[in-house]
Amino acid sequence: MSTNRTVHLTGLIAAPFTAMHGDGSVNLDMVPRQAEDLVQSGVSGVFICGTTGEGPSLTTEERMQLAVEWRRAAGSELKVIVHVGHTSLLEAQRLAEHAQRIGADAVATMAPFFFKPAGVGDLVEFCAEVACAAPELPFYFYHIPSMTGVDVPMHDFLAEAAGRIPNLAGIKYTHEDLMDYSRCVGFDGGRFNLLFGRDEMLLAALTVGAEGAVGSTYNFAAPYYHEVIRAYRAGDLQAARSAQARANEVIAAFKQYGGLAAQKAIMRMIGVDCGPVRLPLRPLGCAEYEELKARLAELGFFQVVQPAASK
Repeated sequence: MSTNRTVHLTGLIAAPFTAMHGDGSVNLDMVPRQAEDLVQSGVSGVFICGTTGEGPSLTTEERMQLAVEWRRAAGSELKVIVHVGHTSLLEAQRLAEHAQRIGADAVATMAPFFFKPAGVGDLVEFCAEVACAAPELPFYFYHIPSMTGVDVPMHDFLAEAAGRIPNLAGIKYTHEDLMDYSRCVGFDGGRFNLLFGRDEMLLAALTVGAEGAVGSTYNFAAPYYHEVIRAYRAGDLQAARSAQARANEVIAAFKQYGGLAAQKAIMRMIGVDCGPVRLPLRPLGCAEYEELKARLAELGFFQVVQPAASK
């Protein structure tokens, strides 16, 4: 059965943080606030419950609740891709079926990361079983070998999955292999939607054909990347490089403090407090928070990215 809905996502797509209360429980009340801020920042969609959203640390029920809230809050202004990946095929299928039922725009799954597929064929088979639980929705494979440990060429994946998964829409490609990525972009005449997932390499991806990108820093640093895209499309490579370099300095600053936890701290700095991270991740201490804030101020971050209340 082929999908009766089509999607070809372009521009910046944020991977939202899952807001949490101080006790680590999910704060669903923050979703409308996050959605409003993302609409104002000019992103075109959200990829929820993935790595940035701490999806693997959430229960199936929490993920379903988040999907409902994001679908409601996004309205017609944001496309909603629901990440349904799980180490349990049955739980992934439950999440996919639920996403279709609530009217999500697409679903995605990463590779199972405890018992891993032995090769491309096993990976395609797993994805096909997930995709068939939501046959009316476009399906994306979420390629992130740094987290799953499953690293097979995505060109090979497309070659096998194209005839096996009727609703396959494309790949969320979070990896540094630009040769493989470019081959996927050109696969079968550009048939599939290749969403690039390494924010620090967006400009490089644009040069090999990227039209859409999913990333965590698009939650709080979208202006830098809008400038990368605008300058590149205008043929001003120097300006595009400058914007990418400034974004990368922001990334280098927060990576010193733990990546995801530091990014949630930045959300608090800009007035969209998403709370702490869930164990085993560790939130920033007060001194670390102030050090990061001072470093971002040195970089001019708060001149580029205005606090939410002033937008």
